[in-house]
Parts: sequence; structure tokens; C-alpha cells
Amino acid sequence: MSLHSQTDEIVDAELVEDGELVPVAPAAGLPLVDQHTVLMPGEAIPTTDGPRTTYTDRDLYVSEETAQAIREADAEGSPQRRTAMRLFEAWCAEQGRVAKPCTTATYTEYGRHLMAKGLKASTIRHYMSLIRTSMPAGKKPDNSLYLALLAQYRRKNKRALRRKEAFPLTLPYLVPMMEKAEADGRPIGWRDAAMFAFGYRFLGRSAEDVGLDLEDVMILDDRVLVWLAEDKTHKGEEQTIALHDRADLNLVFRMRRWVGYLEQQGITTGPLFREVLRSGKVATPETRATKGGGATKRGIYLRPQTVNDRVKLWFAAAGLKSDGRPVSSHGLRAGGATDLGTNGATDEELWEAGRWKKGSPIPRERYVRPVQDANRDVFQRVPVHDLAVAAEG
Repeated sequence: MSLHSQTDEIVDAELVEDGELVPVAPAAGLPLVDQHTVLMPGEAIPTTDGPRTTYTDRDLYVSEETAQAIREADAEGSPQRRTAMRLFEAWCAEQGRVAKPCTTATYTEYGRHLMAKGLKASTIRHYMSLIRTSMPAGKKPDNSLYLALLAQYRRKNKRALRRKEAFPLTLPYLVPMMEKAEADGRPIGWRDAAMFAFGYRFLGRSAEDVGLDLEDVMILDDRVLVWLAEDKTHKGEEQTIALHDRADLNLVFRMRRWVGYLEQQGITTGPLFREVLRSGKVATPETRATKGGGATKRGIYLRPQTVNDRVKLWFAAAGLKSDGRPVSSHGLRAGGATDLGTNGATDEELWEAGRWKKGSPIPRERYVRPVQDANRDVFQRVPVHDLAVAAEG
């Protein structure tokens, strides 16, 4: 049985009975180099005439435990990556193309497909990046053709440059939402109110909020301590963040009520925010099984999309209106940053509060400056024209 490997040193080989891969002699003198080969000064260019490395199946296979860990890591990828790949795979199926690993032609064609839909350039670039990084190592498509098309798309479509930021859920919006969620006294409303107060004060991304475990949080009398192993801008850097309480947020009370409800059901570990069933019971692996729910990629952790849906629900239920910008869970982060920035917080304080990278222009340019600009009217300097006075003159 012949076996072709990507390993440069195995040009052609055969698998013999004892599992040993024995190289088959190719044409003599062929160089074993490619564009990634690095040689030291004086080192001879390797050829097929030189010493050969013999591999066995032990060098090529991973264990079942490692294979399972790889499959789980792939399944647990970011929600955005899974969404991007799901849409890409559906399109490939319609077109009769292979989705993974895809060819450069398929990748380029899909980029053009997204442009034909009139999506924002930033959205297209984000989705295409997620798709490319989802491909197996060493089999990523060339993105140069797609990037050239995207550059042309940006030049010809001014609307493709528009960025729609989330409507900031500042305190005048957030407080009525939490009160509405709690109005009928249901546990799911307690969860949502705690989740909204926490999201605003934590300035977290939805995926960070729903990824927290009960073990990561300590509720004190005047604050909530949150332990983070890492976040988007602090890879490998653990942090303990103190979220001080406020009279309008009632963060400690709302968090204690929700965590206390979990404790009543014997839940003291695992996801902090989780699904609440119609019965009022909180989802566990056991309740999910009895309800006929199978295993999901997130298990009993809430999906970021669920937070998004709950924000929309209570925003509308409270009778609130936005200024045209979309209402979403990101509005919790945007609302906290906007309230801070418009009340005198420095750039350093914004970076620290939202765990943005130092020097990032995002909090001020996206959340603070638009509000300041909207409230500033240079024509206020011009006196109002009084028609009666002008007529008398």
C-alpha cells in the first residue's frame, strides 16, 4: 500500500507488515527543499541521495485521548467561528464545493459571494479570517486574491465602510430593563437582572460573561470579586477584578439572589449563568437529559446569543426606544464605557475598566466621542433671531 505524506523527507514510501515506513528510492539527486527551507552557512543542500529518515506508524498517529481532546477543542471554538463555518459549509454544499479544507478558488469565490450580499467590509474581513483560521494547519487557502477583491469593493461601495455600533445601554436604559425583568418574580428574571447588572459593571464581552463559573466569583458585602484566567487582550495573564456595588445597580443583592437560588437546587459549581426551564428549575446535565435534550457544544453554559435575545426582550418590554442603532448584548459593555467616558473617566481608567489594551482608541472613539458630538451644537453660539424685534426695527 503506498502512502504519500506532507513530510518533505518522505517522498514516497511503503507501509510494510510491521508498521515500518520504508522510503522507496526516487530519482537520484533531487533536492529536498521548498520555500521554507533554512540552511546554515556551509550546509549542503539536502537531496534524495543523502541519509533518509525512516518513520513508523507511531510517528504519524496521535492517541485516542489526544484525538478526543482535539475534537473537543475544535467543537468548543468561538461561537463566531462556528457560525462563520456553518454558513460557509452551507454555501459550499449548495455550490458542490469542498468546505474543509477548501481550495483558494473556493475561498476567493465565497469572499466575492459575501460582497455581492452588500455586507460591511469589516464584517466580510472578519468572517473570511475566521474561515481561514478554521482550516487544517498547512492547508489554509491563499487570501491574496480575496483581499484584492475586498480592496476594490471598499473603493466602490461607500456603504461597505459603515460601522453600526451597538446602542449603549446606559443606566437610564439599564435600570428599567432590570426592574421589568424582576417584576413578576420569576427566577429567569432574577437571572437576567443579575446578568445585566454584572455585564454593565464588569464591562465584559458576552462570551466572557457566560463563560464564568461559580468558582470564579466571590460575592462580598460591598463588591463582587471576579477571577479571570485570561481575556482577549491579556492572554495567559490571570486577573482578580473588584466590581464595587452601587445603589442603582444593586449588583451584590441581585447576584446573591441568583446564586442563592442555584444553591437551593444544590448547584454550587459550574456555570454562573445557565438556562432556566419553564418549571423554574435550573438546567443541569440531568434535567437536560430528562427533557430529551441531547449534548450540545456548550453543554449547560448559556450561549452568547441567549444574552443577546434577553437584552432585546427586556428592552422592548420596558418600552424603550433606541436611536436606530441595534440593541444587543454588546450594549451592556458599550453602556458602561459610555457612562464612564461622558462622566470624566480618563483613557487610562477606561482601558483598565474594560480591559482594553493600553493605547486602544476603541472606548473613546466608539463609545464616548459619538455621545459628546451628538450633544454639541456649534450653532448654539448664534443668537436666536427674533422676528418681532426685527419687524420693529
